[in-house]
Amino acid sequence: MSDKKYQISITTATAYIPDQSDEESDRYIFAYTITITNTGEVPAQLVSRRWLITDANQQTQEVQGIGVVGEQPKLKPGESFEYTSGTALATPVGTMSGSYQMVAEDGHAFDAEIPEFVLSMPRVLH
Repeated sequence: MSDKKYQISITTATAYIPDQSDEESDRYIFAYTITITNTGEVPAQLVSRRWLITDANQQTQEVQGIGVVGEQPKLKPGESFEYTSGTALATPVGTMSGSYQMVAEDGHAFDAEIPEFVLSMPRVLH
């Protein structure tokens, strides 16, 4: 079995949403856009997700669920799926990482790791 057969590449982009945030109440809202691309050799479906969301106080919340934004996209080799979602943090900076649970057309289940990315209010990181 070749490792290249089951490969998913994930890219992320983030944005701070000031008009939905309430800094005085320690509520910082971030949007993140994820692009999931099947860089492997077999079609695969995203069935579930697992996120670890950590704020600057090292408070971590784990989020698990079926699919993403109500969908379980099937990706043929070379196809991408992009979605935008959001999260709230109690601090102006935090990180997210996790994995998508995938099932290939041949029945092989595998995890696609989501590399850690930073959520940061503008002008907080120097």
